[in-house]
Amino acid sequence: MATERKKLLLRLDPSVHDALARWAADDLRSTNAQIEFLLRRALGDAGRMPTGAARLPRRGRPPKESPESVGPDED
Repeated sequence: MATERKKLLLRLDPSVHDALARWAADDLRSTNAQIEFLLRRALGDAGRMPTGAARLPRRGRPPKESPESVGPDED
């Protein structure tokens, strides 16, 4: 069973939020996922990433199957 994620109210300067939202869109992430990505990177760089922290869940579409792995069409 997955652990419930913590919720946090974060107040940001509107221009900082806008820049963060544009960066997230460039990286194909939500603003929330971008904030978590950056916080995790900062924790890792500072040597403060907890050993028990769960990995970030994969987001987006699953990879397409290659044509070789798909069987012939049946009518």
